[in-house]
Amino acid sequence: MKVFNELDEEFICEKCGFHVDILGYSCRDHCPNCLYSKHVDISPGDRSNKCKGLLKPIGMEKFKDTYKIIYKCEKCGKEHKNVMAKDDNINVLINLSVQK
Repeated sequence: MKVFNELDEEFICEKCGFHVDILGYSCRDHCPNCLYSKHVDISPGDRSNKCKGLLKPIGMEKFKDTYKIIYKCEKCGKEHKNVMAKDDNINVLINLSVQK
């Protein structure tokens, strides 16, 4: 079972340069503007992954009453999933949902 270290931090997106504020109701792990993330964790919030590559959003899947964004690391190729946030860019989500 993964240990969850709750970190809700603001950051500057390394992909698009957007200033990302804290989420406030959970932990922010991706840019709400372009949806990119960074490969920094092994277990959620531990910041112990040495890869540090950008996680490119490559798809979506239904998860309970919401959706998860599917990522692929541009550096090491590992895939990762995380729940979308309420303030994610709807146009980027729509485009991502129709990609095959």
